[in-house]
Amino acid sequence: MKQYYQLKQQHPGALLLFRVGDFYETFGEDAVTAARILDITLTKRGAGSISEVALAGFPHHSIDNYLPKLVRAGQRVAICDQLENPKEAKGLVKRGITELVTPGLSMHDNVLERRANNYLAAIHFGKQEAGISFLDISTGEFLVAQGDLDYLGKLLQNFGPAEVLFCKKSRSEFEQTFGPDYCTYALDDWVFGPDYAHETLTRHFKTTTLKGFGVDNLKEGIIAAGCIMHYLAETKHAELGHISSLGRLEEDKYVWLDRFTVRNLELTQAQHPGGVPLIDILDQTLTPMGARLLRKWVVLPLKEVGQIQRRLDTVAALVNNEDLLADLTQHLRQINDLERLISKVAVRRVNPRELLQLARALEAIAPMRERLAASGVKALEKLADQLNPCAKLREEIATKIKPDAPILTNQGGVLNAGVDAELDELRDMAFSGKDFLLQLQHREQRNTGISSLKIAYNKVFGYYLEVTNAHKDKVPAEWIRKQTLVNAERYVTEELKTYEEKILHAEERLFVIEQRIYNDLVLAALDFVPQIQQNARAIGIMDCLASFALTARQQRYVMPTVNDGTVLDIKAGRHPVIERQLPPGESYIPNDICLDQTEQQIVVITGPNMAGKSALLRQTALIVLLAQIGSFVPADAATVGIIDKIFTRVGASDNLSKGESTFMVEMTETASILNNLSDRSLVLMDEIGRGTSTYDGISIAWAIVEHLHNNPKAKAKTLFATHYHELNQLADDCPRVRNYNVAVKETDGRILFLRKLQPGGSEHSFGIHVARLAGMPTAVVLRANEIMHHLEQERTSTAIDADVETEFDDVLAGIENTPSAPKPRATTAVATAPRPTLQLSMFEPTDPVLERIRELLTHLDVNTLTPIEALMKLNELKLTLGKS
Repeated sequence: MKQYYQLKQQHPGALLLFRVGDFYETFGEDAVTAARILDITLTKRGAGSISEVALAGFPHHSIDNYLPKLVRAGQRVAICDQLENPKEAKGLVKRGITELVTPGLSMHDNVLERRANNYLAAIHFGKQEAGISFLDISTGEFLVAQGDLDYLGKLLQNFGPAEVLFCKKSRSEFEQTFGPDYCTYALDDWVFGPDYAHETLTRHFKTTTLKGFGVDNLKEGIIAAGCIMHYLAETKHAELGHISSLGRLEEDKYVWLDRFTVRNLELTQAQHPGGVPLIDILDQTLTPMGARLLRKWVVLPLKEVGQIQRRLDTVAALVNNEDLLADLTQHLRQINDLERLISKVAVRRVNPRELLQLARALEAIAPMRERLAASGVKALEKLADQLNPCAKLREEIATKIKPDAPILTNQGGVLNAGVDAELDELRDMAFSGKDFLLQLQHREQRNTGISSLKIAYNKVFGYYLEVTNAHKDKVPAEWIRKQTLVNAERYVTEELKTYEEKILHAEERLFVIEQRIYNDLVLAALDFVPQIQQNARAIGIMDCLASFALTARQQRYVMPTVNDGTVLDIKAGRHPVIERQLPPGESYIPNDICLDQTEQQIVVITGPNMAGKSALLRQTALIVLLAQIGSFVPADAATVGIIDKIFTRVGASDNLSKGESTFMVEMTETASILNNLSDRSLVLMDEIGRGTSTYDGISIAWAIVEHLHNNPKAKAKTLFATHYHELNQLADDCPRVRNYNVAVKETDGRILFLRKLQPGGSEHSFGIHVARLAGMPTAVVLRANEIMHHLEQERTSTAIDADVETEFDDVLAGIENTPSAPKPRATTAVATAPRPTLQLSMFEPTDPVLERIRELLTHLDVNTLTPIEALMKLNELKLTLGKS
């Protein structure tokens, strides 16, 4: 236990798996935690004594089952192994921590998701900017970036790291900026020194400078990358040959998608249970490398026309050549996760079956390379040049590893026969020993003439020859007598003792030889790490492009025209996700959208709830995004002038944990849009201002549209969906604002959603109709309809008074020569709802007393009554009522 506590102090924040014999044990609080997560028995050691301690453990061979559960639960796990053979140990067995597994650092298949990266991130908060770095140790991908906190927040959301590192003193700043939802680990201040980071990186890459990676000017980013390399050393990850380069994430290279946009467009994750993100519709990749690359492409659309066009041209070639696409997909199906398999080779954690998978994947590369080279498609021919079948490694694996090799190398049976002569001999001894002894017995019987001679074994003498007393005179002189029995003598020979030595140690020796040869094979595979990583990158690109082509053929997508212009023109566009979710036989209603900077910069869309305004906004953004990642798009035709930023403000949400209401979140997101506009931005706003009062909401929405229209630095193309029909007036004052509405048809008090965008504004929201469709109680619907008609009447009369008042103000302003502030032409009056009519009348005709009072009041002329007469009549009514 003293040894345990000494090791526990090295990593106090980690759960320590302590190897004791054939078990991994946990003690104290670790045992309580492990028992809860792993659902294993919690017991006690030294129960009732002063040294009583909680205990929980599992067999060491089950670690691959239990370790992933701990890591997925967010635990950092320190693995303590026995560093010497207990049989040879003198006193306490030496133990040490051999690995520290964390959520962001894992090579275990049961922890990793095959089709997604598992990133470890590090953030350094600088004075002007912040640096960030991402590492997927399972693939060797190492990235660095630098920018403001908004940019880092966007990258954190897009990459979704499993673990984030930062400086201890920056904990509050990190949580305030990025929230408390990430699994984090804080490191000491000195790790974030620029000199230490630079030295750590150059030592790993064996260079004197980082200029070759194009990151030498990213001071804060280099510190973050150095922090990751330090963390790898701290967690006992020493074999890192597969981390061979440091890539730069350039902000200017990709379309800006802020955190709100990635969430609102549901690119990689659905906002609601049962929802379908875009990636699920788009992803038809056949390899894990392709699936992981596609996720990055979706959140990092390109801005460079040439690069986009190369992707589109390649997809077009595959779409138009069905045989080539079929051949390519057939080859891709045979390729396993090359990227992670070769990473396991690099860190010396590859098992025999994984080596066989690697060989099979390499075997599929050769015919694929030949097919691509003969495709006649320039981009595919370039990818073919990047493929290396690594024939030597493939043949060596196939020659040495058995096709049915076990997962573990310490159980034997890994290598084929003929690989090593000594190994073959030892196998014959270990597994054919009885046959050899039987042959020896028959030979000695013939040589000596002792028919009753037999060979046997016991723990005292080992193997021996037993001869009955009747034949002991026939025993050769060179035999050595070991034991005398009543009826027999036992002897040994030099040959028998030599064979005994071999057969007793054969199994142990053959395991050692197999392990040596296997390790040599893994070391030989290390020489092929760069080539196989290059294969993995090329195959990932091909897989993504083939996925685009398959989707385009199946869903009738068309090739967009992408250029440096400023026009966005979509003919018969469709929402890629919604159209796939429609019931069989129901087709999606397509719509046209055209935006530019001269005639139609802003489109104000009105229309009822559920008519499809939000879907129209999202489909426009998704079509632009698909075009700029190099995919075909769901439309009849599309021309996309490069968009550099996509902003969305849709949906209602709040953040109660930070004390932010729905309206506050809405205004925060809108402010972020208006403060980051560019001349090539695409802005999608849905129901801005609905979280506050009508007057405030209209005023804010009106001012936003005016700002977007009049901004001298950025004529952002904008779709603005709203229920505030008053905004239709903006088209009269702003020349680049156009009104559109989503058509509906009203019949017999019911509405039919036509889902078609048409010119002109709408004056109705049909909210009560939607309430009826939602199953609202009939009484509530009828009452709402009554209130609506009453409010409309009051609004009409108030609007007339407001027009008169406005004219009076204008005249007054002219007399005083003081200009009046511009006002929206239409106003919304706040009227009082009528009281419910479902109350009893005080003049119920069935009551005779009330009928008498009604008769008196009917014949009463209040205009001729004197005060005295009025009092007398009131007294008469009182008396009449009192008689009842």
